[in-house]
This record gives sequence, structure tokens and C-alpha cells, in this order.
Amino acid sequence: MADHLGRVAVLYGGVSAEREVSLRSGQGVLAALQAQGVDAIGFDPSVRPLHELRDEGVERVFIALHGRYGEDGTVQGALEVLGIPYTGSGVMASAVAMDKTLTKRIWLSHGLPTPRYEQLDAQALQDPVALMQRVAPLGYPLIIKPPHEGSTIGVTKVLDASGVIEACRLALQFDEVVLAEEFIEGPELTVTILGSGAQAQALPIVEIRAPAGNYDFENKYNTDVVQYLCPAPLTYELTEQIQNIALAAFRTLGCAGWARVDVMLQRQSGRPYLLEINTSPGMTDHSLVPMAARAAGMSYGQLCEAIVQTAALKVRQVNKAGVSAQRSPAQQDDQQDDQQGGQYVA
Repeated sequence: MADHLGRVAVLYGGVSAEREVSLRSGQGVLAALQAQGVDAIGFDPSVRPLHELRDEGVERVFIALHGRYGEDGTVQGALEVLGIPYTGSGVMASAVAMDKTLTKRIWLSHGLPTPRYEQLDAQALQDPVALMQRVAPLGYPLIIKPPHEGSTIGVTKVLDASGVIEACRLALQFDEVVLAEEFIEGPELTVTILGSGAQAQALPIVEIRAPAGNYDFENKYNTDVVQYLCPAPLTYELTEQIQNIALAAFRTLGCAGWARVDVMLQRQSGRPYLLEINTSPGMTDHSLVPMAARAAGMSYGQLCEAIVQTAALKVRQVNKAGVSAQRSPAQQDDQQDDQQGGQYVA
């Protein structure tokens, strides 16, 4: 029995557009933790208020929520107030990582490579000519998506100008703004990060080969037509370069615990480009993080237990005398990284 972990609640479900995926992730994590001897329970915050976690005697939370109200800093803030340690990144890093546009701005300010982009809103659709002028420099095809959603929800690959308006309208069904992004042609890769600060490590890279490059919601979760190569067939030097970029992307945003960084490798130039970072990645039977862990010699159960062991409160506690309470080693590492700053040069 993993008694040292105490009672663990797996948060899953929620109210976001990714609810069904979250239920599948959470059910897998819950079963795996119980098989590892952990006293784990399932908890759907769309059904029960979070304060009931205390009534259940919960000492740690594994966040298996995806999307809004689960991956965007809101539930993290509630758990900080409740004083219950949780997995993954803290309030600010979660909120920033959930906003793909803000994430890109921060990465670019640190010299990290990410595709060119334009952020649009509903008002932009009122002037189609001006809209086309704004997205034209990105070239075609281009990607249009809601910047606060995941699991490729509301995402369209636009082949020419005739499809821009319709794609924007689709994205606006899920968000108040739209992210138009340069399309990078080449292999689609993903890098799992485990740990925090200087101790964070990149697992083997996964290459995703979807039919006609269409890695959409259906192909992600409901079919077996996608081919996954792990470790990805890359040279040692390129593998190391991509892992280092992913680690820099993770640390630059102040992420902690675990995450998955999505990367496109431009075929023509051989240059990697950061797409986004997921601070509460999928853990279904089709998900990428368990694949990377398996390639590193870690079973699904061992992965879940390793993640829940990193559960922590991230907001610095201050006593009445104004003295900061002791922080975990991982949080101290994060603080050191913040102080060091620095810039990645590709």
C-alpha cells in the first residue's frame, strides 16, 4: 500500500468542452492508482463542490481535468485556498499555458521558435478585406483555432482564403477570440516533461503520423488509424535539440510537475517550432504521455504514482510574522529558475 501518499482524489469530468476526454483520462488514472495500492477516489467537480474534498479526508489531488475550469488556473486556485496539494502547474503557469496566444508571446520574448500568428476577434469578421490582409502574410495553408481550447476542438486547416471566414466562425463557437497561425509542414512531435525546475526531464519524443496529417479529435481518441513512433526516428543531435527546446518552453512559463509540449518539425529547414504546452495532458488509452513513459521504461501505473507524488501547493505561504513557510525542493528549484531567467537560442 502507498500509505505515504494519503487519500488521493482524482479530479475528472468537469464542465469544459473536453469533459468526455477528461472522464476517460480520470478513470484510467483512478484505476491505475488503486492498482498501485493508493487510497484513491474519483471526484467530478461538476457534480460535487470542491470543499467536499476536505470532508472526504483528501490529502492530495491528481488533476485529470482538461480545458477550462480544470487546466486554466481556476481549480488550482481553489485548491490553494483549500490547502490541498495538487499535481501539475500552479495558478499563473496554468492560466498562461491555457492561452495559446499569450504563451507564444512569452516564448518569442525568450527567443523560442513558434509559428507566426495573428489574433482575431468577432469584430474582425465585419471587414473581410481587412481580415484577409491580416492573415495573408501567414501564407496558405494556415491553421485557425480557438486559443483557449484543446483536443483540436474548433481547429481548421484552411487551404486558401475562401475558407478563412467559415473557420473563424467555427473557432468563435468555442472562444471569444481566434488564433490564426502559420502552418508548419513536416512531422508532428510531442515531448513529455516530468519534474520541476532544474530537475525537470524530457521523456522520449513521440512522432504522430495521422492519415493525410489529420490528427483531429476523432483520430486522436476514437480510431486506431494513427501511427505513433516512440522514440521518434530522429538523430541524437536533433532529439536533444527538441527536448532542450521543450524544457525551455516548460521552464519559461514556470510550469511544474508534468506537461506535454507539442512541436512541429519543419521538413524544408529541419527547424523545430513550438505549438503549445498542455499542463494537464490526456491520460487515455490513446494518449501520448503514457506512450513516452512506456518508452522510458515506466508503466502506466508507475507514471500515475510518480505524478501524484509531485503534488504540492505552489503559492508561497507567509506566517503572521511575515516569514515565508518552508517550500518543497521542486518549488525552490522553480524559484531559482525564475531568478536565473535566461534565453534559449536555437
